[in-house]
Amino acid sequence: MECPKCHSTMEEVTYGRNMVIDRCTNCKGIWFDAGEAETLKGKWMSEFIDSGDPEVGRKYNKIEDVDCPRCGKRMLKVSDPKQSHIWYEACEEHGMYFDAGEFTDYKYETLMDKFRDFLIGHRG
Repeated sequence: MECPKCHSTMEEVTYGRNMVIDRCTNCKGIWFDAGEAETLKGKWMSEFIDSGDPEVGRKYNKIEDVDCPRCGKRMLKVSDPKQSHIWYEACEEHGMYFDAGEFTDYKYETLMDKFRDFLIGHRG
């Protein structure tokens, strides 16, 4: 598979016994097939698959037009509903792509995110 951002080769990285994730050999962005990111979000030590430099990830996050590495259709740039500062690319049919550092951020809600959710919950 080819990285949808830098077009380098993606390597397979195994988490646990049977979950295989695709990670770019160059920019270290991560492709998750449908449901994998949500599954790994709650798994212990899963952030170690996100081995890239977040600074490099921020650079690649600026790329707007990104095609799905599975079907070639243009992916949507999506903001995480719980952490609006995280933007990733998603293909409705096949999965989602995180730039380096984004999955670790996605996995851990910051104190500021929790505080915002607390305030919103007490407005109603």
